[in-house]
Amino acid sequence: MKVQEVELKLKELLIKNRSYRRFYQEEKIDMQDLKDMISNVRFIPSAANLQPLEFILVNDETLNNAIFKNLKWAGYLKDWNGPDRGERPASYIIVLGNKEISSYIDLDFGIALQTILLSAVEMGYGGCTIVSFNKDNIRDIFKIPEHYDILCVIAIGKPKEKIVLEDVKDNDIKYWRDENQVHHVPKRTLNDLIFKSG
Repeated sequence: MKVQEVELKLKELLIKNRSYRRFYQEEKIDMQDLKDMISNVRFIPSAANLQPLEFILVNDETLNNAIFKNLKWAGYLKDWNGPDRGERPASYIIVLGNKEISSYIDLDFGIALQTILLSAVEMGYGGCTIVSFNKDNIRDIFKIPEHYDILCVIAIGKPKEKIVLEDVKDNDIKYWRDENQVHHVPKRTLNDLIFKSG
């Protein structure tokens, strides 16, 4: 019975772990909560156990505004330039790869992202991984040395939008918003994912 309870809890976290792009901006996130998210990353597997990832944690309004100006939001939503004031993230986590430690980061990066986002959801927050942003400006704002790759910016906040998962139709995987601003995300079915079983 305990195994089933753990599986249900994980599935619920995974379903709640969406790419949220609108937040209750006034709901601040304590720095300790951000540190707790990163603390969970300490326990993930790492290629050759090199642990090359490092993080910048931000919950300061001035820095938040500086980061926001350098982000590009939701490529499929062509007529939307990102969240309005009052719906912007309360915090950011910038993920760095320290090339002096290792240039092989893909495995660590993916596991770390999922760990951070699931940690945020477990705490009642939500996030969005952003890889389209002005890296030069972010590097300048935080004085990031050149031996660090800036891998992504994770927006974190209290979600202010409803997201619905649905099966892919006609091979169209583009997310979209309806007239009520409900965000729809098509997902491939289980049968689509399984190449072969037996």
